[in-house]
Amino acid sequence: MGVLSSFTELFDFKVVGTAFGAIFLAEMGDKTQIASLTFGLQSGKPWSVFVGASLALVLSTLIAVIISAVLKKTDIVSPKTIRYLAGSLFIVIGLWTIFKD
Repeated sequence: MGVLSSFTELFDFKVVGTAFGAIFLAEMGDKTQIASLTFGLQSGKPWSVFVGASLALVLSTLIAVIISAVLKKTDIVSPKTIRYLAGSLFIVIGLWTIFKD
């Protein structure tokens, strides 16, 4: 029972579910999914693409979570500022994607 109580102290399943739902919905039809589809079609090796894309998503998520932990501890920037920066970055990337040629 000690391991189970440690596990439930470490993970807040409401946060886990919320993060899963938000990220899953946000990724539907996103550039990552389209890139995975393209790589799978081009390579003919969908399972290799699945493993590579999964590892990339895990690593990029780990980096984001580590940065969020540092920002939370240091109180350098507010979540609202991050939302504005992220939204602005998405707009810039979208415009660049449309007008790059």
